[in-house]
Amino acid sequence: MTVAPQTYANHKRVDPWYHYVGFTLGVVALVAALVRLVLGHRGVWYLVVTALLLIVFIKMRSYALRVQDRIIRLEETLRLREILPPALQSYIQQLAPGQFIALRFASDEELPARVAEALKENLSPDQIKRRIQTWRPDTFRV
Repeated sequence: MTVAPQTYANHKRVDPWYHYVGFTLGVVALVAALVRLVLGHRGVWYLVVTALLLIVFIKMRSYALRVQDRIIRLEETLRLREILPPALQSYIQQLAPGQFIALRFASDEELPARVAEALKENLSPDQIKRRIQTWRPDTFRV
């Protein structure tokens, strides 16, 4: 089976069980709890429990992504120290977290130019990714 190369158009990851099933069930539960509340069927308790579950559902994902972003920042800092010319290395820590995350997709050959642009023009992560010509795939992102 051949896997298509990663590009800007196909780099985003979607976990159907989380993004579609889990989120949809959470919204359905919230609506059901609100209906119970309006109808006076011990709805407060259901609403509290549903809200708690939705908060846990969302926070678990955000915590995992935050840890993953920190790991990406560490990996990319090490990569940048190996690849960037000495003149640019002193500016590595000026990159915003989102810029680090976007720059991981740039090939080694293209990376110095993308870093220089990101720093000079204060590019957003989306702007950085749109400028990448040769993508370095990241298939491990959650």
